[in-house]
Amino acid sequence: MSAKVLVVGDVMTDVIVVPEGPIVKGSDRRATVRSRPGGSGANQAVWLGAMGAAVVFAARVGATDKAMYENYFRGLGVVPVLSGDRDQPSGVLVTIVDPDGERSFLTDRGANLNLCPDDLPDSLLDGIGMVMVSGYSFFAPGPRQAVQALFATARARGIAVAVDPASVGFLVEVGAANFLDWTGEADFIFANESEAEALTGLSDHAAQMRALGAHYRTVLIKRGRLGAALGGRDGVRVALPAPQVSVVDTTGAGDAFAAGFIAGHLDGADEATALARGIAAGAKAVQSIGGQPAA
Repeated sequence: MSAKVLVVGDVMTDVIVVPEGPIVKGSDRRATVRSRPGGSGANQAVWLGAMGAAVVFAARVGATDKAMYENYFRGLGVVPVLSGDRDQPSGVLVTIVDPDGERSFLTDRGANLNLCPDDLPDSLLDGIGMVMVSGYSFFAPGPRQAVQALFATARARGIAVAVDPASVGFLVEVGAANFLDWTGEADFIFANESEAEALTGLSDHAAQMRALGAHYRTVLIKRGRLGAALGGRDGVRVALPAPQVSVVDTTGAGDAFAAGFIAGHLDGADEATALARGIAAGAKAVQSIGGQPAA
């Protein structure tokens, strides 16, 4: 793989809570609680590194955590370009995992909210073949300004740009029309069915594909146990099933999918092969706890 991938997104400390049963309001419930590095952008970068991709990861963290995170990412094959924030701590995400593997989130984005244009200089694009930005970077004014400027420079230099909506809750909060306006010139969008429905108002994935294809050249819709589909304004071009696996935790599955597809795409794979690589990565991700590859 010759071209590098630049990933821009959140760094979070993931606190993952797996209760033994339904939460009892006002009382105790035994649970497994684990803390580990996470964040949508960080997950994508680490998955790409695990796949042998040349990946650069740009983000903002609490100043006291900067050296720790730099060492962490370097150890996983990722080149970190991190800014240290002296006012805000690194972000924290509490994930509550239901018995069926579904997740609910409590998010404190911390330093991620202060990502600014100075954190994303044009020099970051040197040697880059694709820019991947987590949708979280579009949900607050400062980070949004920073990544929009980066997108504009990337497009001017002929570099493909991709976006992952990342959060149905935040999509609904900012409004689908705004998100489409902010990101609609991206070459790729990676959306799950819920995100695609929030963006289009449609429930059928083929109709979602056509609607999103009016804004993005290539649309990828992640369908969980049903696999994934790829297409554009003319509809679905490729649809593949997912393997049947035992689901432990769906955290990071979409990030792994995006990394698998991008790695295949930059390797020169055709759409079906790259899509299959994305599905395989997503299936691997759900078989262990956490959003990054199991050690």
